[in-house]
Amino acid sequence: MLESVIALLELFLFPGFLFLIFFSFFIEWLDRKMVAKFQNRYGPLHVGPKGILQPFADILKLLSKEDITPESANEIPFKLTPLLLFSFALTPLFCIPIISNSALITFPTDLVIVIFLMSCIPVLSFIAAWVSTNRFSTIGGTRLALQMFGYEIPLVLALVSPTITTQTFSISQIVEWQMGNLWLFLIQPLGFAIVIICLLAHLQRLPFDMPEAETELVGGWLVEFSGKKLALIKLTKSLELTLAVSLITSLYLGGPSFLVISHPVIYFLKIIVCVFIFANLKALFARFRIDQFLVGAWKYLTPLAILQIAMTQILS
Repeated sequence: MLESVIALLELFLFPGFLFLIFFSFFIEWLDRKMVAKFQNRYGPLHVGPKGILQPFADILKLLSKEDITPESANEIPFKLTPLLLFSFALTPLFCIPIISNSALITFPTDLVIVIFLMSCIPVLSFIAAWVSTNRFSTIGGTRLALQMFGYEIPLVLALVSPTITTQTFSISQIVEWQMGNLWLFLIQPLGFAIVIICLLAHLQRLPFDMPEAETELVGGWLVEFSGKKLALIKLTKSLELTLAVSLITSLYLGGPSFLVISHPVIYFLKIIVCVFIFANLKALFARFRIDQFLVGAWKYLTPLAILQIAMTQILS
């Protein structure tokens, strides 16, 4: 009985549902603060100490606004996709080791499930854009689909290399392998760089925010969403950023472990390093055109990801 209560507390409180939601708010605040510093701005400032509660306040604001469904939109998928997006972004985080080398949910092929759920997010976003029947949504959704065709293959190929080295598809076991060996970013720096670039594209962050491109498409694929639906989509984006930096931390930086020590503080410090890298790249580059990204992905990222697999096979 006691074990069941503890399991439920872990699932819903720490390191489960509520913790992941509020931790994603912290990650978003940290990202916005870092980007602001790089651009000589203040960033979030007034809501909470140093503006730390601003992401939470933004969600509350959206929840209080009018929720509109366009007359021309396909109503059922239009209302359903934000909820599915939120679910598909939150669920993989339960497979990420946070407080120890073992995640809340772990099984021999959990990395495959995480990759699959991540791949479903842009597909759902494309469906959301298409059923909105707005010209800007349609263009943004088309760009999103094209962008997915560009980054998905090199991302999956790059993520294969850690599994070859560690001989497992379990994220927790990959973390344990690094605890007794080197961090994988030291062994596979090329794959590490490819994963970062592809995850930037997956997150639709600068310089790969072509599907939204507010200066061109006034919001792109999510332009018709408002109120509670837009709040769920914004929360999904925060969870996706948390998932991306957590996945990099687990697969390449040893997760919550350092030498023979495993602690949540180590995980948080590594997350901050990953957010710093993402924020730096966001502030450093201007937006690419969609054709430039596709050419770069197929001409450079995919061959380099194949090269990384070949090098891993030779050295293993």
